Amino acid sequence: MSAAPLLDVRGLSKRFGGLVANDDVSLQVQSGHVHALIGPNGAGKTTLVSQLAGQLRSDQGRVLFDGHDISAFSTHQRALRGLVRSFQITRLFRSFSVLDNMALALQAVSGSSLRAWRPVARETALFDQARSVLAEVGLDAKAAHAIDQLSHGERRALEVGMALASRPRLVLLDEPMAGMGQEESARIEQLIGTLRQRSTVVLIEHDVDAVFRLADRVSVLVGGRIIASGEPDAVRRDPEVIAAYLGDGAEAPR
Repeated sequence: MSAAPLLDVRGLSKRFGGLVANDDVSLQVQSGHVHALIGPNGAGKTTLVSQLAGQLRSDQGRVLFDGHDISAFSTHQRALRGLVRSFQITRLFRSFSVLDNMALALQAVSGSSLRAWRPVARETALFDQARSVLAEVGLDAKAAHAIDQLSHGERRALEVGMALASRPRLVLLDEPMAGMGQEESARIEQLIGTLRQRSTVVLIEHDVDAVFRLADRVSVLVGGRIIASGEPDAVRRDPEVIAAYLGDGAEAPR
């Protein structure tokens, strides 16, 4: 018998007036997995992630996390449970260094006051921890750099690191490779591969090749409904998925 899922989504629906964004969406995410969510533009993927993160209230359905019903929980309450959305609250302060930004994220997680910067500068342990997280995301050599000196991919990596500051059990990543070239995409893909060693990941990404390299399971959302969910090779061969999203020639795994 398989273990109970860490994240259990049951019949989520969301409508905006007459527009159905999501319709009876159910999926299960196992602890330690990278579970990818793919589909065409307008399929409802980002809406679903917003529902899971608690930023958008569902019209119907339930979200269970580690066996507990968190459907009525706020974003903050879900984060305290260990469910975090990357890029949701990670504002980069351009006048501060990369290290300072990471220290601010860690300070926010610890509940310390953000009213003044000077007290933070005296917290040696906080900055040691910030350097450790930067090393995890490959930015330790950029610690003293200003935000404007980072590439797009490096900023994304910093944002992922800031989300990881709370040591979450599950991270929701919404198109982390968007707008990147091949080299930067490869960097983020490597980072996601590292993340799975310490957190469960729900990944929304349009780079289908990267998805099928990274994911343990893939769910395909089309028109607000899950049309297939399973192991990558099986999903890639699914005729309905090929017809609705992947296109001709996509059935052969790479």
